[in-house]
Amino acid sequence: VKRAVQLDVASRFQESLVCYQEGIDLLLQVVKATTDEAKKHRYRQKISEYMTRAEDIKKHIEKEKQDGKYHKQIRIEENATGFGYEKLFHEYLTEIVSEVWVEDPYIRQVHQASRYLLYNFLRFCEMLIKGPCKVKTIHLLTSYDEGIGRSQQMTALEEIKQSLSNYGVTLNIDFSSSIHDREIRFNNGWMIKIGRGLDYFKKPQGRFSIGYCDFDLRPCHETTVDIFHTKHTKKM
Repeated sequence: VKRAVQLDVASRFQESLVCYQEGIDLLLQVVKATTDEAKKHRYRQKISEYMTRAEDIKKHIEKEKQDGKYHKQIRIEENATGFGYEKLFHEYLTEIVSEVWVEDPYIRQVHQASRYLLYNFLRFCEMLIKGPCKVKTIHLLTSYDEGIGRSQQMTALEEIKQSLSNYGVTLNIDFSSSIHDREIRFNNGWMIKIGRGLDYFKKPQGRFSIGYCDFDLRPCHETTVDIFHTKHTKKM
């Protein structure tokens, strides 16, 4: 709760809200375990104060979203888990989302054991198909792989494209030799920038290890995720 107040004062409202909610849950457990009625009364007063502030913050965040002024930053720590694509994107994949843009220079068959970028992109596409959005078109801008890897890259992307078409989704693929930024945009205005792009997961320990299939259980590389609305970025 002290951390919530500190973040609140620093105007880091999204993080503050999470801390308030966790603090309230812990205080409710304390109330249940306390037999002293005077202490219970004080705890309940504090819980009421924190719940009121948490509701005010929720309203403030919602207004920022509506005004396009919302900016959320997520810091993923080294070896952290629980950051699958659904965790990051689901909040912004509303039902009106029908078109998605992915700009990432490394959606290709990189010959490094630590990277599975084409599979990461496939996993991202699977998330889009599961909804609740109704995606009809995905635009991918990436760079060509080098040497013999290019044919493998093209074969894999074509297979993903054909598979998506079975679900009524069109994949448009373009290549650029000068692309450096990593960015994902939805046609409801939300824009997500990830320092490492879609490649923030560590290599699984083996094909039959926990986290190989479920990305929520896969350890991550350290990276930062910034979420904006295009209304705000245009004003900036």
